[in-house]
Amino acid sequence: MINIVLYSPEIPQNTGNISRTCAVTGARLHIIKPIGFEISDRTLKRAGLDYWDKLDVTYYENYDDFLRQNENAELYFFSAHAERSFAEVDYPDGAFLVFGRESVGLPRELVEANMDRALRIPMRKTLRCLNLSNSVAVAVYEVLRQKNYGGLE
Repeated sequence: MINIVLYSPEIPQNTGNISRTCAVTGARLHIIKPIGFEISDRTLKRAGLDYWDKLDVTYYENYDDFLRQNENAELYFFSAHAERSFAEVDYPDGAFLVFGRESVGLPRELVEANMDRALRIPMRKTLRCLNLSNSVAVAVYEVLRQKNYGGLE
């Protein structure tokens, strides 16, 4: 199983698209508050509601709450500031892929404190970043590829 962690997401359409990716792949979704929108927001529903009932989602009050509830989690932090490519990692079963806010990414101090598990998706240097929901999809499917798409057809 794959775990997707959204650290204070801001854009409902991205979270909706990510929830759809989680539902169709069987990944669990973890959302760390604060959230920049209401979960009942119609744009979130439009992007993912028809899959919402098939989603395994957990909400956390803050990052410390997330760590308390997932004590032995193997965390991988996706950041444009990381040096290592996400494709260089052999992901363990149950890996937690952590993604930051759309506007600023993960807190810099969190990435720097975990540089051995900080990963980037390669892209042109002159551009800032890939869309969050696209980044999650790319990462999820890399983990699934490594596992020979087990459980999917």
